[in-house]
Amino acid sequence: MKSEKFEMVAKTFQGLEDVLAAELTRLGAENVTAGRRMVSFEGDNEMLYKANFCCRTALRILKPICKFTASDPDTLYDMVKEMDWSALLSVDKTFSIDPVVNSDTFTHSRYVTYRVKDAIVDYFQDRLGEGKRPGVRLQDADVMINVHIDGNRVTMSLDSSGESLHRRGYRVAQTEAPINEVLAAGILLKAGYDGQCPLIDPMCGSGTFLIEAAMIAANINPGVYRRNFAFEQWPDFDEELFERLYNDDTSERTPQFPIIGADISPKAIAIAEKNIKQAGVGRWIDLQIKPIAKWDEAPADGMLVTNPPYGERISVDDMASLYQTIGNRLKNVFKGYRAWIIGYQDEHMRHIGLAPSQKATLYNGSLECELREYEIFEGNYKNFRSEGKHLDKQDATPKADRTARRKTDDEWRRDARKQGFGGRNGDTPRFRKDGDRGPRKPNALEEKYRAKPLGRKKRFDDEEPAPRGFGRKPSFGGKSFGGRHDDGKPFGRHDEGRPFGRRNDKKPFTRNGNDAPESENPLAKRRNQAWLDEIMNRESQPKPLVRRGWRRAKGNDSTDAPASDEK
Repeated sequence: MKSEKFEMVAKTFQGLEDVLAAELTRLGAENVTAGRRMVSFEGDNEMLYKANFCCRTALRILKPICKFTASDPDTLYDMVKEMDWSALLSVDKTFSIDPVVNSDTFTHSRYVTYRVKDAIVDYFQDRLGEGKRPGVRLQDADVMINVHIDGNRVTMSLDSSGESLHRRGYRVAQTEAPINEVLAAGILLKAGYDGQCPLIDPMCGSGTFLIEAAMIAANINPGVYRRNFAFEQWPDFDEELFERLYNDDTSERTPQFPIIGADISPKAIAIAEKNIKQAGVGRWIDLQIKPIAKWDEAPADGMLVTNPPYGERISVDDMASLYQTIGNRLKNVFKGYRAWIIGYQDEHMRHIGLAPSQKATLYNGSLECELREYEIFEGNYKNFRSEGKHLDKQDATPKADRTARRKTDDEWRRDARKQGFGGRNGDTPRFRKDGDRGPRKPNALEEKYRAKPLGRKKRFDDEEPAPRGFGRKPSFGGKSFGGRHDDGKPFGRHDEGRPFGRRNDKKPFTRNGNDAPESENPLAKRRNQAWLDEIMNRESQPKPLVRRGWRRAKGNDSTDAPASDEK
């Protein structure tokens, strides 16, 4: 039986909105609309699980629960406190708050966190008594609440993902400047890679492009390596439905074309080998210690995708010479290829010496980079044109919602009400409770984070300079934090058997994992907690008795013996 449909928001990197929208559409999402660093869509609980488990370019999936307008922190407090938090939280649960603020009124995200936290705590204490309240936990909270403020428009959402979805679970080591997993997958999908041609990364670093390419080629869902998702803690979590989605491997396949990676650094290749082994895709990837200048042959009609040094975190003695070498190898070795290179500085990219056929703006961490496609053809451009071909030069950056008219507050509230999110105006007398709350003196923390008027007061020559603090440049502990919180910042099967047969996840195993059975499916071990701890070199910790993929037999109360896989 299908559950009720609702609106969701998938967050991603700027420049990947179109790729994520296509992914969600293929999964069966409805009313898919790309925005800026996000894609809104509709679906039921199954769609929410699929979005988290299957999307390669999503950073997190949010489920909006309430929308309203608030023009000051006290109104924000009032509106949050009016929500029915007992349906989402209880005193034995923990919660965390993730603010994303773009507002002239709410200038400090920490103050937003403080006021929202106070409203939720006071909601429970007013009803249950002093001290009876859910706890606040910065990491691994039971309920994760996202607060998005755009001007005076506030959207409260439940974070269904928990840890950012770019953290797949296969990375056990990394080089100095690894590319984000979501960004790597997005570049591959934007390039049109589907596993139906050879793929080469001649400067592979820790192997992220190679692993993501192998997962695409084998159609392995990126969520298969993760230990958990936040929605597993929700009261309406459908464990049976999620187990069915998690263990469905009917669409997996064996890659038919080579995936080749190389790097000049033996250390980088050693790190890539560890990550590839952890992901279980080693049988499909060929690694070599080789500088870009030593490439003299490549499989025909393939694709090259790479992330060369930018001169920022990783640099070489002569960046111009490196990029000239890249261009030289493209023209002489990779004929017939489509090469996709992400770079940071145009002065370096110009040394490649080729005209890009496509450009797209992407962010690699905090760096605004450019992804360029080079179509490498035989002979000169005149002969290429004489064959009726041409370079379709274009800007591949998605234009989603960049010129769309901003809705008025009334339109925004009306749309929110239509979708069942309240859409209330917190500044009307009906919702203001200043009289009920009574006058009170702001405490020190409120004063610290209260928005200060912009501008600088004129100072006469005999006056002392104003002390540094929360005036024009907000800071905390001597460090500026005025920037917007963003998901893109860092937080802080390798067998020789049959590639991916039916998963045999119900064979008996012992709790310590010493006698865990061998499986022809390398991913099956990851359903066993002891094996997972051993593979990832983590100390075994007590976990829920029933792990996904290891379902309890019907009518059997024993938690140590999973059900048989025989039908």
